Amino acid sequence: MVNKIKIATNGAPHSIGTHSQAVRTGDLVFLTGQTGRDPDTGKLEEGLEAQTRRILSNVDAILNAAGCSPADIVKVVLLLADIKDFKAVDQLYAAWLPGLGVTPLPARTAFAALALPAGALVMLDVIAAYPSD
Repeated sequence: MVNKIKIATNGAPHSIGTHSQAVRTGDLVFLTGQTGRDPDTGKLEEGLEAQTRRILSNVDAILNAAGCSPADIVKVVLLLADIKDFKAVDQLYAAWLPGLGVTPLPARTAFAALALPAGALVMLDVIAAYPSD
């Protein structure tokens, strides 16, 4: 059996359904896909920029709870309700990433989805490497 450690924080929305906010196994941390839901209200932020900023804040909180940071991200899957929003989301994402142009950027896949949960405009799925001791 694989050793899995549940990661949870009040700094990001709690799971709605049968999943954890994140799970660590070995040296990898797998975050559940994040939408722009506010952790206090559970409601989706209004508009693309607000949702994207909330997602990045939620990801920060979960990574922190796991003992990681955005610098530890190795893979991102970006899902968009409209692929035309890619550039706007990418600009916010790029500003959020640490060491842009200095350290290797995470691998990333981006695509449009027919529909995202609760009518979200954007969703981010993240895998991070747990920092070595």
